[in-house]
Amino acid sequence: MTTTEDASARPPRHDVGFLADLELEGEVSLGDGDRDEHATDYTTADADAVRPDAVVYPESTADVSAVVAGADERGVPVTAYAAGTGLEDGAVPAHAGISLDMTRMDEVHEIRPDDLQVDVGPGAIGADVDEAVARHGLFFPPLPSSGDISTIGGMIATDASGMQTVKYGEVADWVLELEVVLADGSVTTVGSKAAKSSSGYNLKELLIGSEGTLGIVTRATLELAGRPEQVRGGRATFPTLDDATAAISDAVTAGVDVAKIELFDAETAMLANAYSDAALPERPMVFVEFHANHGIDEEIDFCRAVFEAHGVEEFEIASGERMEELWQARKDITYAAEAYDSDREMGQPGDVTVPIGSYPEMIRAVKDVADEYDLFVPCFGHAGDGNLHYFVLQNPDDPDEVARAEAAYGELVERALELGGTATGEHGIGAGKRKYLEREHGPAAVGAMRAVKAALDPNGTLNPGKIVPEE
Repeated sequence: MTTTEDASARPPRHDVGFLADLELEGEVSLGDGDRDEHATDYTTADADAVRPDAVVYPESTADVSAVVAGADERGVPVTAYAAGTGLEDGAVPAHAGISLDMTRMDEVHEIRPDDLQVDVGPGAIGADVDEAVARHGLFFPPLPSSGDISTIGGMIATDASGMQTVKYGEVADWVLELEVVLADGSVTTVGSKAAKSSSGYNLKELLIGSEGTLGIVTRATLELAGRPEQVRGGRATFPTLDDATAAISDAVTAGVDVAKIELFDAETAMLANAYSDAALPERPMVFVEFHANHGIDEEIDFCRAVFEAHGVEEFEIASGERMEELWQARKDITYAAEAYDSDREMGQPGDVTVPIGSYPEMIRAVKDVADEYDLFVPCFGHAGDGNLHYFVLQNPDDPDEVARAEAAYGELVERALELGGTATGEHGIGAGKRKYLEREHGPAAVGAMRAVKAALDPNGTLNPGKIVPEE
C-alpha cells in the first residue's frame, strides 16, 4: 500500500488512521489536492463541497472489503466515487469520511460472445467496454450519452439511461449479475448469469440505482447485443414546439421503431449555433436514429408519414459521416450551454420523466414557467421515453434571479409528478432531489426505504445523506 500525504492538509473530521494499517494493493491519499477533487461532482457548488478525510484508490475487491469493514467498525462514512460526472451530488461525501475512488478497478475481465456477456470492473469507462466488445460484433445498448466519460459503476449506481432507451431500455435491463461489498465488508453476489431467474428476492434490482447507499459494486456481468447491420439517422424541423412534441408522441405510440428520438427547442438550437456555427434553423427539431438488420427504409418512411401529419418542414436522414454531422449539435449541447454566456451558469439540471402521452403537456409547462418567472429555460431530452432535460442559464451574482430559478425548477418537478411522472429519469436522487422523494412515493414507501437501508447498513456507513430524506 502507498500512502501520500500533504503537509498542509487540514485536520480530518474522522479518524482514518486505521487505513495505514491495512494491507491494500491500492493507494491511500490524505493530500489536499485529492481530497478537494473528491469533494465535488459535475455540478457541485464550491460552497456546498464537503472534503473527505481520505481518498482510497482500491485495486481489488479485497481492498474495498477491507476499507469498508474497517470504516464500519469505527463509524467512518464511505462514499464510492468514480468519474465525477454525476449531477445530483450522489458520489460526493455529505459527512466527510472516506472517498472510495473506484477508477483503478477498470478491467474488462472476460468477454463471452457465445453468451452475449461481458464481466467488467466498476471503474471501466462505458465507451471502453463498448470498444472492447465491438471486436466481436457486439455492443452495450443502454450506454448513456455520457458513456465516453462515465463509468459502469456510476451507471449502475444511478440506473442510468440515455438516447437509446426508447428501443433498448435502461442500464438495469442489461445487468445480469453483480459482485457487491456490503456495509460490514462482506462480499456477496446478486443476480445470475442466466437470462432470467425467479429465485428469491431480487436483490440485484434493489442494489441497482441505490447510489452506493446499500452496497458497493466491485464487478458486473452485463448482457450484450449484436450490432445492427443498418444504422441511419438525422433530424426534422417543425413550425412550433407543439408540432414537434405531438409528432414525437404519435411516433412512439404508433410503434415507429426508433433507436433514438430526441427533442430540441428553438432556444437550444440557438445555443448550438452560438457554440459551433451549426447553422441550424432556430426552430424546434427532432433528432432520430434507426437500427435494423433489414427493412430500415420502411421504418423511416413510417416515421416520415407520422411527422408529415404534424407539419414537418425538413426531414433529412443519412448514414455514416453525414449522419454524425446531423447529430453533432445534439451531442454538444451541454458544452454549448456552458459556453453560451460567460456571466451565466447552468442551474440545477432538470431530469423529469412523464408518460409519453403527457410529454407535450410537460413541454408546455416548461415554457409557461419560463414566461412566468422571466427566465431563459432551454429544454431538450430523450423524448421517446418521456424524459425531459431543462436548465436555467442564471447569473449566480443575482440573488433574485437565482431565487426565481430555484422556484421555477421546483414548480416543474411538481408538475411532472402531477402528470404521473418522476423527479428523476436517469440522474438519480443523490442529495439534490431528496426533498421530492416522499412527494413522489408517499410516506409508507419512503419508510420502507429507510427500513431497507437500516437492515443492510445499520451503522449508516455507506454514502450517508443521500436518497432517503432525514426523518
